Amino acid sequence: MAKATHKKRRWLKISGIIVSILMLLVLVCPLPLYAETPGEADDLSHYIKVDGKKPKLDGQFMITAVYMSQVNGIGAIMAWLDPTASLMTSYEANGGGSSADNVAINKIYMDSAVNEAKATAYKAAKIPFKRSFNGIYVMAVQENSNFKKALKVGDTITSVDNHHFKSAKGFQDYIRSNKVGSKLTISYERNKKAKQATGKSVALAGTKKLPGIGIALTDDVSVSSARKVSANMGDIGGPSGGLMFSLEMYDALSNQNLAAGRKIAGTGTIDKDGNVGEIGGIDKKVIVAHEAGAKIFFAPYLKPTKSNLALESDGLTNYQLAVKTAKKYAPNMKIVPVKTFTEAVKYLQTH
Repeated sequence: MAKATHKKRRWLKISGIIVSILMLLVLVCPLPLYAETPGEADDLSHYIKVDGKKPKLDGQFMITAVYMSQVNGIGAIMAWLDPTASLMTSYEANGGGSSADNVAINKIYMDSAVNEAKATAYKAAKIPFKRSFNGIYVMAVQENSNFKKALKVGDTITSVDNHHFKSAKGFQDYIRSNKVGSKLTISYERNKKAKQATGKSVALAGTKKLPGIGIALTDDVSVSSARKVSANMGDIGGPSGGLMFSLEMYDALSNQNLAAGRKIAGTGTIDKDGNVGEIGGIDKKVIVAHEAGAKIFFAPYLKPTKSNLALESDGLTNYQLAVKTAKKYAPNMKIVPVKTFTEAVKYLQTH
């Protein structure tokens, strides 16, 4: 009986040690969870140059960012207890791809945001500019693609069978003029190095007869002018700085004094027509803008219809969530709803 009791105690002790080790591992090892937290708000003149020089503006246009970091058990607990943080799964954080793919995609979005902001600013300042189509960015590669081993997210496809096109539609029309299973040779660039790959077309996802090379894509466009504008954003990625880039560039290129001594923050994508689009993490961006001393914050405006709200992850539009956050964390900061670049400019001119 004593032996059985001794064995039982021994196994209980061993079990306790194993459970303790497992709990410790859960607390310190990375989990498939990410925490989104308030990042920083920074003066865009640190990143943008006009005619090769840092813009000298009377005031500041500020880009706002969030931090996204993979967490362990301790980090997950801390994020759960932090009312300004959001926990999300790896799929939610990386869109189902790898962390490396997500970085590459966000760089594409950033490059696109900078170029569309340039075009918007040049157009508003009445400065001639040229928009050049360079090819199509690879945003994702399907599992059944015969180019899966060759292509990576972030590559730019420049030609198919030595045919160059002036739009993504041109590429798609050429590929679709062949049957599924046709042999294709694509030329592409990776880190400015030219490469080639040959493979057969496949049926696009959700179809049986529509041929493609099995990628998700977007246009690779560059914008240039005699008045040179450049942006070195470092590790900052994503499309959400588009509106603020365009305001900084326009103020520097024109005779306007939009900033007028103020600290102005905001967020929102920008397209070739100057429309402002919604983004993620606006609540965190409102907080960091307030902490950096901004008194004005531009928020993308989307009409809060039932159908639009059904697509919002928080059940609130960007503008609604920004207003709600400001009431709690930034009561003295003005949240300004904007649908276009022109609306933002008009607000600054009249207030």
